[in-house]
Amino acid sequence: MSGKWSIGILMEATRGPVRFTELERAINGISRRMLTLTLRNLERDGLLVRTVYPTVPPKVEYVATDMARELYDHLLGLTDWAERHRPTIARAREAHDNSVPQHRS
Repeated sequence: MSGKWSIGILMEATRGPVRFTELERAINGISRRMLTLTLRNLERDGLLVRTVYPTVPPKVEYVATDMARELYDHLLGLTDWAERHRPTIARAREAHDNSVPQHRS
């Protein structure tokens, strides 16, 4: 499991079956292309199951596997940590960016 978006997708899919458009709305800032690639990788890794229903238009749902659900508590702890430290990280990034000389082209 790697990539910036995997954790958010797994958090959503662990709550129950989720559709592509629901994920797109829930994961702030993700592009359609990146969502598609990340879903494929998570499915390939055995963390998501993709089900296509024979409807018009086709309905596709993603659900977390047992292996992904086992990760849930750890992911929850990680996301809680990230939320608690978001302001501190933002300040650190700003301080770093302001201390690095800017190159002019």
